[in-house]
Amino acid sequence: MSESANPPVTVPGGNAIQPRPILWLITLVAVGLSLFQLYSAGIQPLGLFYQRSVHLMLIMMLAFLIFPVFGPNRKRGVLGWLIDAAFFAGALITGGYMVLYLDEIIRRAGFWSQTDIIVGCIAVVTVLEASRRAVGLGMTIIGVIAILYAFAGPRGELPWLGQFMPGILEHRGYNLDRVVGQLYLGQEGIFGLPLGVAATFIFVFVLFGAFLESTGAGKFFIDMAYAATGRQRGGPAKAAVIASAGMGSISGSAIANVVTTGAFTIPLMKRLGYKPHQAGGIEAAASTGGQIMPPLMGAGAFLIAEYTNTPYLDVVKVSILPAIMYFATVYLFVHIIALKQGMQGLPKSELPQMRDVLREGWHFLLPLAVLVWLLAMHMSPMRVGFYAVVTMVAVAALRYTIWFFFVAPRQGQPVTLASTGRVIWAGFVKLIEGLELGARNAVSVSLACAVAGIIVGVVGLTGLGLKFSAMMMAFSGGNIVLALLMVLLASLILGMGLPVTASYIVLIVLVGPALTAEFGIPLLIAHLVVFWYSQDSNVTPPIALADFAGAAIAGSKPMATGVQAWKFAKGLYLIPMFMVFNPEIIMGGPLHILAWNGLIALLALGAFAAALEGYLFTRMSWLPRIAISGAIVAVFYPNFMVEAVGVAVMILAIGANWLASRREIHSAGAGTT
Repeated sequence: MSESANPPVTVPGGNAIQPRPILWLITLVAVGLSLFQLYSAGIQPLGLFYQRSVHLMLIMMLAFLIFPVFGPNRKRGVLGWLIDAAFFAGALITGGYMVLYLDEIIRRAGFWSQTDIIVGCIAVVTVLEASRRAVGLGMTIIGVIAILYAFAGPRGELPWLGQFMPGILEHRGYNLDRVVGQLYLGQEGIFGLPLGVAATFIFVFVLFGAFLESTGAGKFFIDMAYAATGRQRGGPAKAAVIASAGMGSISGSAIANVVTTGAFTIPLMKRLGYKPHQAGGIEAAASTGGQIMPPLMGAGAFLIAEYTNTPYLDVVKVSILPAIMYFATVYLFVHIIALKQGMQGLPKSELPQMRDVLREGWHFLLPLAVLVWLLAMHMSPMRVGFYAVVTMVAVAALRYTIWFFFVAPRQGQPVTLASTGRVIWAGFVKLIEGLELGARNAVSVSLACAVAGIIVGVVGLTGLGLKFSAMMMAFSGGNIVLALLMVLLASLILGMGLPVTASYIVLIVLVGPALTAEFGIPLLIAHLVVFWYSQDSNVTPPIALADFAGAAIAGSKPMATGVQAWKFAKGLYLIPMFMVFNPEIIMGGPLHILAWNGLIALLALGAFAAALEGYLFTRMSWLPRIAISGAIVAVFYPNFMVEAVGVAVMILAIGANWLASRREIHSAGAGTT
């Protein structure tokens, strides 16, 4: 059947115009993937390679259906259809081959057949192409560079390429069989830990977020935030911070968070008096924080738990205080700007009432409560995600049932056979939408993890991680602050072309050994530091996608919005540094030390916001701003006396600013009299 015979339809999750049969096929594959994941998560766990190979096969099939080869704005044409069909077949072959011949492949481990190598080559090319379409060209280029690096060397497929490698990066080089065996037929390449986490924990929680989104949880969280903060100074901006914390922990994407909450918050911020670039920057910074907010942390918590062999619940627990610090900093920036520009809150008549919000959407809290309770019971995160999804579906079904049989008749809508059929059909459609949306949302994450697996496999094969660590030691001279600045710059550069999750995986493989072995940073803190720094690419120009999304909604210039977001998100730099020099807030310790460190961290972040804005209770001159900057450095120094001096200086500067504001009020009152 020709394309013209089927009306084109815009596909959510991809901007391409698709013929209707392709839409049906996308829905079929997506729903099949979600059902497979639910089955393996809650009913019958599958073996490592079975789970990952089927997951990746279906993910790549979705990618080739959703994203045409020549881009979303061009018709596929005959050539495009042939190329897409070839890659679609490649996804089927590579996934199916691993499932059908897994036992034989394991038996001949290290002595691969020619068919193994050919299928492995198809798999690598197919994964890279799927990543190019769904994740971006940057990820694919880095994957290709990693493979070329494995081939470079006197014994490799490309010995001439090794001549261009600096001495410290030289290695023996590897042939095609060895590289393909590492990347496709072993546990350290494509089917390694990153994809394993994506195919188990991450997917089921992405699916949970999709069901929350499709049933209206986003509006519930936004309304709650407005009801709680709307009447305060800068209320809509504060609501943006709180709503982004809630939505971000569910969506796992800073950009999706900006688009979801920003559509409501940014126009209201502008109306209240925030400049467009400020409104866009506040939303971008707050939305970025959603990815460090427990319990989901944008899939980061699962990866950190697996890499550090730390229980998932422990990762969530230690991340709560740093996340609160980050959002407290953004919240204070918002409050200071509101004071500085003389803003007020919204009138009560324009805000939702908390009682009404909870009455309409209290059921959205039940799946979250189940999720937290099961985690506290130390159940497997994958099984927890399964029960959370089931609870969400059950709660939604119960809500519709109550409305249909009890509320609707009171409103004059009698229950009939026809109306019952319509409600059942609507519920079924909603279920299919949630299953499809979950699969769509997982495509980019899973493919990023698959290519990250290629990079991790090459790093393990060539020993690049240890060489990179040696370079870090040489450039930093053993200075931990310089080393952390190098990690920050590397994360920013990687983040220009990679998603946050992929940037974290690549960076921790490269710099993790140096941070832990050479600088003595505890393993969990090293991973948290790299994960936090990886978020920076969302808000730091020149390439900051969360900023661009905020600017588009606010109608402001992207670079001006980026500068504002970069300023509001400074907690991404300071809080990881505080973790390193005060590890008690993560690793635990005596209660009085934890309380002291938490208090001085919040004080330092608040003072930093005031010094950066030059305003707290009133305008702040340059002298106290410089004093506060020095005091912040002192607070980060791991010595009690130095910390105490820094705290004293900040309290004096803030106290002096408060007294100055009192004098201004008194003078204004006297002048009026």
